[in-house]
Amino acid sequence: MDKAFLFDLNGTMIDDMQFHLKAWYHILNDDLGANLGWEETKSHMYGKNSELLIRIFGEDRFTTEEMDHLSIEKEKRYQQEYKPHLQLIPGLQQFLEQAHAMNIPMAIGSAAIMFNIDFVLDNLNIRKYFRAIVSADDVSISKPHPETYLKCAEALGVDPANCLVFEDAPKGVEAAKNAGMPSVVLTTMHEKEEFAVYNNIIRYTKDYTHLSPADLVKSMG
Repeated sequence: MDKAFLFDLNGTMIDDMQFHLKAWYHILNDDLGANLGWEETKSHMYGKNSELLIRIFGEDRFTTEEMDHLSIEKEKRYQQEYKPHLQLIPGLQQFLEQAHAMNIPMAIGSAAIMFNIDFVLDNLNIRKYFRAIVSADDVSISKPHPETYLKCAEALGVDPANCLVFEDAPKGVEAAKNAGMPSVVLTTMHEKEEFAVYNNIIRYTKDYTHLSPADLVKSMG
């Protein structure tokens, strides 16, 4: 199979972004005094945790160790609240099984740390479907820089132009575009109109129930 599927994780495989937003909102405002509104907090929800903290507070507010501590604390709060609701987006289990049966190589390319990626893969028992994982710890610059998805393609041994990216965020679609990859958008967190500036989107969908791996491979040419 000369085509590959690359998946973002949060908001793309699991519909959990509101839980991330809530955890960040309370840490940024209650613990750190950022005084951000809900929508403003949401606007910062991309990239590595350390990048988010630097965007809001500047380069010199926290040491690397302090940012690592805040990152883990945020993820612990998120996991505790989200775990009772943890499930794949509808249709994704069947989609993964079909793609796996077709021998389509698949990877995860996420700005999450492995602490969170392991939480999802192991609790849902889906690690077997993915031949490669690129996390926040594996890249120098996160999305919209293309490094995450280019590393996925390299790990799978597939040309970037033959990789289809599944994303839920504009910055993620931009990362796919910068990597020369088409994208399918899951409208779990953002509306279709928010992606209007991108020309690499081949499909919008709210879940995977009407997506066919074979049809998507054909649509890639």
